[in-house]
Amino acid sequence: METRRFVYYEEDGMFIGWLEDYPDYRTQGETVDELRENLRDIFSELTGGHIPCVHKMGEVVVG
Repeated sequence: METRRFVYYEEDGMFIGWLEDYPDYRTQGETVDELRENLRDIFSELTGGHIPCVHKMGEVVVG
């Protein structure tokens, strides 16, 4: 089982969040548990080829 970090905040009674590796793809839930479930779903879609041209994060050493 993989683990992914996510970022979230609460706004107007909803929890908004995204996976650190995919910050352009956000989802929401009425509870943090629902948000986690929605993040699992979007991760599956992002890595399963269901969404074209997926933006990803990377790192580079400079200097």
